[in-house]
Amino acid sequence: MRYLDLIAVLFAAVLLVSNVASTKLVVLGPFTFDGGTLLFPLAYIFGDVLTEVYGYRRSRRVIWMGFFALLLATLTFQVVATLPAPQDEESRRFAQAFGLLLGLTPRIVLGSLLAYFMGEFANAYVLARLKVRTEGRHFWLRALLSTLVGQGLDTAVFLLVAFLGVFPPEVLLLVFLSNYAFKVGVEVVMLPLTYGVVGFLKRAEGLDVYDRDTDFNPFRLG
Repeated sequence: MRYLDLIAVLFAAVLLVSNVASTKLVVLGPFTFDGGTLLFPLAYIFGDVLTEVYGYRRSRRVIWMGFFALLLATLTFQVVATLPAPQDEESRRFAQAFGLLLGLTPRIVLGSLLAYFMGEFANAYVLARLKVRTEGRHFWLRALLSTLVGQGLDTAVFLLVAFLGVFPPEVLLLVFLSNYAFKVGVEVVMLPLTYGVVGFLKRAEGLDVYDRDTDFNPFRLG
């Protein structure tokens, strides 16, 4: 498996970069969302590639690797943000900016981790089960359906855990629909490229795993 480690590293990098980019809200046409949304859909595309080519068990390990990388980065940012800075004016200004950008509230941290965990595993599970059910046909449909489930869970869980009671329900619904539509739209636009990557990896690795006898328990890492 010459490319599994590369995909795992890219997957983790996308998670970390998108998590930091989420600290800024951006406006793109009719959509208003956090900056991480621009990159985060790639995590689901990597998830589709991993599960389709290497199977649910290897995808499960990569998802856990990404989870612990995200947890480590988040905890490090929190600790650094709470440590005292030198008292000169420039250091205080930088410390304040760091705290505003990366010193996230506990609800946002918890929401981000739970949303990632539930969304990624739902995406992998749906894709793996549908691959067996369709006997490997219609990858475009399987990728789209798994993304609809995974991204829906991811977006809903994050918004509910992080912002329920902070913003009115109608605002949360608007943000959910905007984020969900954009993320699914990215998946659709990227489908031709995803097809090409999947085909290349199956040929290069000589691998095309079907999860017929797989234990789908997300906590079983053996």
